[in-house]
Amino acid sequence: MTLTQELQVILFKPQGSIDLQGGKVLSEQMAGVVPQADQLWVIDLREVNFMDSSGLVPLVKGLRAARQSGCRLVLCNVQAPVRLILELTQLDSVFEIFHTYEDIFPIVKDDSLVLAG
Repeated sequence: MTLTQELQVILFKPQGSIDLQGGKVLSEQMAGVVPQADQLWVIDLREVNFMDSSGLVPLVKGLRAARQSGCRLVLCNVQAPVRLILELTQLDSVFEIFHTYEDIFPIVKDDSLVLAG
């Protein structure tokens, strides 16, 4: 008998600005997901056009929570203004950043995707 574990993908899709208010919303969404070993948390930043320093807090907290639980957290579709903040704070070297969602993995089964929020 062969036992395999399917990868469960948790997708977060924040919108607009990740500032103090937007960061609270993202934090609440992430807190609503119980991290489990071998999950992949994807934060798709395609629709985020602004982030300030207070918006970095939920990303760093989420990364720490994911790592402590054996999860992997990645960012994708990072827009230029957000990428600039990540580069200025040198967090671009801390987070795994992918150009597109599809770059994270070649094929995702729809039944393994859970949309957070």
